[in-house]
Amino acid sequence: MERMFSKPFVASFEGHEDSVCSLERIRGRLGCIASAGFDGKIIIHSLSRRVTIQTIYGAHRGKISGLAMAQGDRILSAGHDTSIKLWALSLPNTDDGDDAENTISDNTRQDLMAVDEPPEREPSKPIVVYPGKTPFNSIHHHRYEPLFATASNGVHVWDETKTAPITDLTFGGASETVDVVRFNMAEASVLASVGSDRTMCLYDIRTGKAEKRIVMQMRSNALSWSPTQPTVMLLASEDHNLYTFDIRNLSTPSQIYKGHVSAVTSCDWSPTGTEFVSGGWDRTVRIWHEGDGRGKEGQMYHGKRMQRVLSTLYTQDARFVLSASDDGNVRLWKSNAHERLGVLDTRERNALEYRDALKKRWKYDNEIGKVL
Repeated sequence: MERMFSKPFVASFEGHEDSVCSLERIRGRLGCIASAGFDGKIIIHSLSRRVTIQTIYGAHRGKISGLAMAQGDRILSAGHDTSIKLWALSLPNTDDGDDAENTISDNTRQDLMAVDEPPEREPSKPIVVYPGKTPFNSIHHHRYEPLFATASNGVHVWDETKTAPITDLTFGGASETVDVVRFNMAEASVLASVGSDRTMCLYDIRTGKAEKRIVMQMRSNALSWSPTQPTVMLLASEDHNLYTFDIRNLSTPSQIYKGHVSAVTSCDWSPTGTEFVSGGWDRTVRIWHEGDGRGKEGQMYHGKRMQRVLSTLYTQDARFVLSASDDGNVRLWKSNAHERLGVLDTRERNALEYRDALKKRWKYDNEIGKVL
């Protein structure tokens, strides 16, 4: 019954004029995310009010291939125009415990809600511009230090205070393009990359060189580190599958997740480390339990007008997932399709907890497990 009457779709965020290919969480802001795409525009969305907080027009010429939160209320963007730019974000003050709507003036709220009026399209000015020599495909920031890594014709590490890379971590003999680069969340000096030559490489910025390298059967499109298991990595592959690897033993994947019917283009772990979300060219968003290769039964999301999914992301409270697709929209979904939103009284909450406890207790029974 829960599966029949579930309504996983929550909201859709517009504003982009072309495909959206990058999503990023705003650090310290539970209800804010940033999106960027092929139109060269960066938009900061408020998930709770479902409005646009800030729009950076003309951030790059052409596609913005990656976003990464820097220290403070600043965000880095990398584009195919061979440049990296650091931007200041104008975020409302929601840290005082009051309702987010009450912390914004009436004039500001009217500006946010005035969707029919043409917005100001004057290009914003970045704080710093880092010039490059080749188009950038991905960017990721160090968790603690003012460093960030980029993927282009190689893997380069940059310092926020310098306009040239300080380290070149490209694997010896590699000549193909690197598509994605990600720092480890626990061991922040370790980063991984996947490239168009079907390889996955591990690097250590302390030694300044590549440590390990494996070659997959088909190209990987995305990778994500587990937030709770520092040695576990997730790869999204062109062969319609997702793979988890333990970096202590890269000879074989620890788990294969099958369910997509086309190339998987994105993946992201839940902050709890027990689930992850994926999106692909089959125009679906799927949620998986860690260790369960079949996927959560019924947790496949799609829409009539939704096109190929280029990016997926969990919110910081793990209650929602976001998807960015080829149709220029960012969609918000429940991570648990039948979860009820809003305030529940004590009686309702106790009833839901009792049902969940029953399902956990009997889910290993053969007959009941077929229903659950």
